[in-house]
Amino acid sequence: MLINSIRTAILDLPLKRPHKMSLFTLEKVNVVLVIVNTDNGHEGLGEAIALGGPTWSEESGESIKSTIDKYLAPYLIGENPSQFEKLRAKMELAVRGNYFAKTALEMAWFDVVGKQRGIPVYDLLGGLAQDRIAMSWSLASNDPEEELKEAETFRQKGGFIFKMKVGSLAPKADAARVKYIRESLPEISLRVDANQGWDRATALRTAKQLDEYQLDFIEQPVPRWDIDGMAAVAKAINTPVMADESLCTPHDAMQLVKKKAASVFGIKLTKAGGFLNCKRQVAIAEAAGIKCYLGCMVETGLGTSAYLHFAVSTPAVMLGCELFGPLLLADDIVKEPTQYHDGYILSNSRPGLGVTLDEARVSKYIHGKMDTIK
Repeated sequence: MLINSIRTAILDLPLKRPHKMSLFTLEKVNVVLVIVNTDNGHEGLGEAIALGGPTWSEESGESIKSTIDKYLAPYLIGENPSQFEKLRAKMELAVRGNYFAKTALEMAWFDVVGKQRGIPVYDLLGGLAQDRIAMSWSLASNDPEEELKEAETFRQKGGFIFKMKVGSLAPKADAARVKYIRESLPEISLRVDANQGWDRATALRTAKQLDEYQLDFIEQPVPRWDIDGMAAVAKAINTPVMADESLCTPHDAMQLVKKKAASVFGIKLTKAGGFLNCKRQVAIAEAAGIKCYLGCMVETGLGTSAYLHFAVSTPAVMLGCELFGPLLLADDIVKEPTQYHDGYILSNSRPGLGVTLDEARVSKYIHGKMDTIK
């Protein structure tokens, strides 16, 4: 089985409601769709989501597609998609960084190989270790009353974990929001995510204020480059600190461990470059006694399925996940609905990633045209 063509397109999908983060307010997501076709008639699907263009990371939908079309896809035509490590190494030599682009391609290889062999992707990643993952829902409207109403709605669907986005308001306003939710719902599992929204001094001051609200963790309180600042926050408070934007490569994982900057790792396929590099990050976390949480970039049902296959094959993902993309997006591009039940997201055992494209919806949301590299 050899790759004989790679197709790419950009889609714009709207959200059901604005998603307010410290860096920007998200109202739609840029989806880069990748379709890998093989000489024996199989098709593999992958995607990468860019939040806020090149705001969350250096990559945007346009740069992801361009990198794949011009610099990666031409070197992958004629290759065997089942040679995962060979292709990963080939991409690393061809292009520096650009992990979102690499993830979309790697996702499609795993999908096509799973389909060709008639097995789910989690069997290519080590096998099923857990069949469901606890779900976290992000409260991100900055309106305490609206956030409480949203939390109560999701609590009726099961034991959801809740994570509050902070950093876009003044620290006192954010602390008041957290206090309000904690006092209104004292029994819930609650976390906060600053998305790099504080400088070191603000992070130290605000994190100490939040210490009293029994949070599971405080996520990325300082800019991603300030590992020393994150270590200072971690040392100053009782609440665990989670690294997200500071954790993109296995080298980042090593630095976080050495600096004692985080006791939780936030894993995301796209920022790491795919399944294989995420497994490397998790191995470092396990060696250091660090627990893992699975984040998201507000993926469609396609990307959500890929993240889920990684999670259910990885025992270290024990603090839940936020694979809520299909719940927050106003529409989807796959036919099979993501399965949620009693506060969990459920694995699927269909071959590959277990999803197929809804061509009508793809056509509805496509931005520009689909390009083919042969």
